[in-house]
Amino acid sequence: MHDGMTLISTLAAAFGLALVLGLLAQWARLPALVGYLLAGVLIGPHTPGFVGDVHLAQQLSEVGVMLLMFGVGLHFSVHDLVSVKGIALPGALVQMTAATAMGAALAHGGWGWDLAASLVFGLALSVASTVVLLRALESRELLHTGNGRIAVGWLVVEDLAMVLALVLMPVLGGKGQTGGNLALTIVTTLLAVAAFVAVMLIAGRRLLPWLLWQVNRTGSRELFTLATVAAAVGLAVGAAALFGVSVALGAFFAGLVLRESAFSERAAHESLPLRDAFAVLFFVAVGMLFDPRVLIDEPLAVLATVAVILVGKTLAAGVLVLLLRYPLSTALTVAVSLAQIGEFSFILLGLGQSLKLVPADATSLVVAGAIVSIALNPLLFSGVEPLRRWVLKRSAWARRLEARDDPLAELPADTPAGALAGQIVIVGHGALGTALREQLGGRPVVVVDRDREVIEALRTAGEAAVLGDAGEAMTLVQAHIAQAAWLVVALADVRGVPALLALARQLNPGLRCAVLAHTDEEQQWLRDAGVSHVLRSQQALAEALARVVMA
Repeated sequence: MHDGMTLISTLAAAFGLALVLGLLAQWARLPALVGYLLAGVLIGPHTPGFVGDVHLAQQLSEVGVMLLMFGVGLHFSVHDLVSVKGIALPGALVQMTAATAMGAALAHGGWGWDLAASLVFGLALSVASTVVLLRALESRELLHTGNGRIAVGWLVVEDLAMVLALVLMPVLGGKGQTGGNLALTIVTTLLAVAAFVAVMLIAGRRLLPWLLWQVNRTGSRELFTLATVAAAVGLAVGAAALFGVSVALGAFFAGLVLRESAFSERAAHESLPLRDAFAVLFFVAVGMLFDPRVLIDEPLAVLATVAVILVGKTLAAGVLVLLLRYPLSTALTVAVSLAQIGEFSFILLGLGQSLKLVPADATSLVVAGAIVSIALNPLLFSGVEPLRRWVLKRSAWARRLEARDDPLAELPADTPAGALAGQIVIVGHGALGTALREQLGGRPVVVVDRDREVIEALRTAGEAAVLGDAGEAMTLVQAHIAQAAWLVVALADVRGVPALLALARQLNPGLRCAVLAHTDEEQQWLRDAGVSHVLRSQQALAEALARVVMA
């Protein structure tokens, strides 16, 4: 095929093979992204047969990163970002330092690399892939939970840290500023990032909604979709060119400011197909970088690299979250979220090679570590809740840790007695739980949630709220479940409802329970488990609309 068809042939091969191998992976009960990665390996330059254009694929995958981060920003408010700063900021910085130290020690002490190469290698292993994290959180409906907000906020901090690292890398190579100018470089970079954030939060909040309003007045769906994509990609590229931040971070803040407008949901819906298609290209592009010979030439080095990513970085993140007094479920979710590497790692290694800081082997090892960790990440996510239950069941120390002395795990002594008699206990204070509590008006309500920021905000507003896992007896006791009239479970994941309800009815046999099911099968399963009132999400919405129309 002639040169003019390079883009078309690369896209055709990437999408076609990704579809076939993705289906085969699903049939083998593996994540579809394993098939996408293998598709990249097959059309990469290191395997026989058709060879796609690696540079084109990488640029197209960057568009996918922009669109995905734009979508996250559309659902991630400024309040959400600020609310997790207490854990995301110190956690991300300490975790990156620990992972960088582990990777650098491995390269310097084990393989004899010089200090600069070792530091770049360690830093490449310390930063997780935004694309992989978002796909994992979205597939499990965790993106808008407290744990999901912490994980996303953590990665935003990592992105900011990597912006600074990319600016300072020429210093390591002796090709940038040195000595006393290093502090000036750092300050200049931080000021540029701060200026970008200020421009987006002040000017962007007015300009972007106004632009979409003008486009919407035309009545053209095509123009609205075009405006959405142009805003995501244009602002991301502009932020990188003018302020030196990453395109991913620029797209995230573009979505963040657009969230304040009335068109945020429509913008998210219109850009969804493009986000999915370009996300597939990201995984294919990663596979194209992989040279299978590294598995034969340096198997022990590959295993050591994977160990740092899956074990060292995971343990460091999990321990940090526990030390910051968050529950075991949050520690496991954040730890597994970070047990992979991706786009920033490749950017960092590419710059390192152009500055002649790292050997050629470094890229092969990092890509091998990325493919293994990305392929295993969905499996690790699926084991979070079973592992949590297993640890709590068998470890007295873990149970003490989960039930540690925490003022938010107890209702204040001055809670009115009227609020703890015939009250409604709401488990989960996400979008559904928040809306329900507001609809209940003056009825006594006690909220149970694992998110510390949520409970602190409710306590500040004078609401009765308990921090903890509703599946634990002491949490239900603190919510005074024995005197409650209703237990309402407002969680996206309802798999733990039968065990929760059985425990609650040991303390209150006459307790009524309401749960929102998402499928007919889920509805029947919950009814069989003894839930007195199971509502189907679509049916409940239809009934509410019918009442409005009939009225």
